Amino acid sequence: MRIEAMRPYADRMLELMAGTARASTSVRGLPLLQQRDEVNKVALVPIAGDRGLSGPFNSQVIRRVLSLDRRLRGEGKEVVWIPVGRKPAGTLRFRRYRLAAEFSGFTDEPRYADAQAVAHKLAELYTESEVDRVTIVYNSFVSPLVQRVTVFDILPLSEDLLETDAEEQERDTTHGDFIFEPEPEEILERLLPVYIETELYRALLESAASKHGAQMTAMRNASKNAGELIDTLTLAMNRARQAEITQEILEVVAGADALTA
Repeated sequence: MRIEAMRPYADRMLELMAGTARASTSVRGLPLLQQRDEVNKVALVPIAGDRGLSGPFNSQVIRRVLSLDRRLRGEGKEVVWIPVGRKPAGTLRFRRYRLAAEFSGFTDEPRYADAQAVAHKLAELYTESEVDRVTIVYNSFVSPLVQRVTVFDILPLSEDLLETDAEEQERDTTHGDFIFEPEPEEILERLLPVYIETELYRALLESAASKHGAQMTAMRNASKNAGELIDTLTLAMNRARQAEITQEILEVVAGADALTA
C-alpha cells in the first residue's frame, strides 16, 4: 500500500527539516516560516472524496470542518475555503460559502503532482499574506474498519522547527557533525515547498486509503443487510403462501362436507 511506503519518507523529511532549521541562525526570514503576530484569516482545507457510497467517510470530515468554521468565526476570524474533493466542495457551495479554490478528480488515486498543485496554491496564499494559517482536515487510515479524522496546521510550520540552541547560533558553517553546503537557510528554502508537498501527499494517500476501507466496510454491511432482508422477505412470502394453501384446503374440505351432508 502506498501510504505505508509514504509514512517513513514523510517522517524522515520532517526530521531533515527540523535538523536543518536548528542548524540555521535566520530561518525566521523565510516566507513560509514567518509566524504571524495575529491570526485573522484561516484557510480550511477539507480533504474527502469525489463520490459517496463510503459510509461516514465524507460526512465526518465535513462535520469536523464545519465545527472548526463555527469556532473560528466565533473567535472573530475569517475563513477561506479550499476543499479537495467533489463532496466537500458540493456541500460548501450548497451552504453558499465562497471557495477560494477547489481541487477534485483525483481523490481515489492521488498522484504527487496533485499534491504539488494543492501545495502551490496554499503556499501562494500564505506567502502573499492572504491567509495567516492553513489547516487541513482529513481521514487518517487506521484499518478498513476505522478512519480517524485528523486536523493538522500545515502552515505556518511548528515552532519546534524554529528552535535553535544558543551555542549552535554561534557556530560557523560547521554545525555539529555536519557541514552544510550550501548554507542551511538556502537548503531550507528549497526543502520547505517539498515538505509541504510531502505532507499534503501523505494526507491525500491517508484519505484515499481510508475511503477504500470505508467503501469495503459499507459494501460488506450493505450485502449483509441485503441478505438479511432477503431471508426475512422469503420467510414472510413462504408463510403467506402456506396460509393461502391452508385456506384453500379448508375451503375444499368445507365444500366436500356440504355435499355429503
